[in-house]
Amino acid sequence: MSGAETGAGPDPVACRIDAVDVHAFEVPTDGPDGKEQDGTLEWDSTTMVLVQVHAGDRSGLGYTYGDVSVASFVDSELAPLITGQSAAAPSALWELMGRRIRNAGRPGVGAMAVSAVDVALWDLKARLLGLPLVRLLPAYHDRVPVYGSGGFTNYSLDRLTDQLTGWVEQGIPRVKLKTSRDPQGDPRRLTAVRKAVGDEPEIFTDANGALGRKQALYWARRFHEDWDVRWFEEPVSSADLEGLRLLCERGPARLEIAAGEYAYTTRDFVNLVEGPAVDCLQADVTRCGGITGVLEAGGLAAAHHLDLSAHCAPAVSAHAFCAVRRLRHLEYFHDHVRFERLLFDGTLSPDGGVLRPDTSRPGLGLEVKWPDAERYRVYGTPTARPGRPKES
Repeated sequence: MSGAETGAGPDPVACRIDAVDVHAFEVPTDGPDGKEQDGTLEWDSTTMVLVQVHAGDRSGLGYTYGDVSVASFVDSELAPLITGQSAAAPSALWELMGRRIRNAGRPGVGAMAVSAVDVALWDLKARLLGLPLVRLLPAYHDRVPVYGSGGFTNYSLDRLTDQLTGWVEQGIPRVKLKTSRDPQGDPRRLTAVRKAVGDEPEIFTDANGALGRKQALYWARRFHEDWDVRWFEEPVSSADLEGLRLLCERGPARLEIAAGEYAYTTRDFVNLVEGPAVDCLQADVTRCGGITGVLEAGGLAAAHHLDLSAHCAPAVSAHAFCAVRRLRHLEYFHDHVRFERLLFDGTLSPDGGVLRPDTSRPGLGLEVKWPDAERYRVYGTPTARPGRPKES
């Protein structure tokens, strides 16, 4: 079966994982001259590592965004480990995978590999039970507010303003642009954005760690005073905890400092909330250990009286972050929205500034559009067993 089944399947407790398939797809970006830029990086493509976990007559899928090496990491370290294990307890397998990758490298590629598998395990369990994933999770919410995100530093002013106003016209009340690659050029960009979107929508900025501490403090004050910016993400490197704390303590009261998208382990989140080093914590479901990792980060944020914001991967995050009590919002990121629409049926579109998980479909509600995906394949091969793409 393809995974589009309705109704419960075999009991997850009785089901053993019989196979794990790993794929990777690389899609060129649609930025100027095929490139996109932020404060510290330039790229010309985005790579998704897709994992399918099979048990009974159902298949679960999960994914992460990273280098193709994540795919081989899953194949070599994680697929043999979980094959034969029960499909009933994703969190127990998450713990098992964490132990396995200790010496291979837990942060970075290791955490991203675990994240993709963990999401697939949760999706599989939900499909076996015939439930949408949000109904399987300990959900506090039935929707996730979003903010439009893109605004790359190499966009022309016309493309920048068209993209951000497009989100506002869709009913999204907050938008984000990349900044700080050329700080002296940011006033012109922010002035154009504020004029285009009007006074009501909130403007967010993201430096991707491009600035030094005092430089970041200067721009934090200017962003807020001149353009009413309310969110400054990674003004300094997320590894500079003292710098983040300085911005939290000395920056404008109505400008929030955010970081956490590069938190791979629970300890990474602890470092950010102690102090604290952020006004709002972020977590990326495809990097922090998957859905199990998000649940841990959500509890930690709540214990420290902080909100948690979802970083990207909207097709998964819309389900996962409904289980975060102190949910703030979800980054509706241009590259990931585009990628997920290319590869999946069942993606979600904002309605009134929120994403609502589709409760009429089991699991994540996603099905891979294999004929469309094949042109972008850079790892793995199609297979013909049940629940998998057939050979062409």
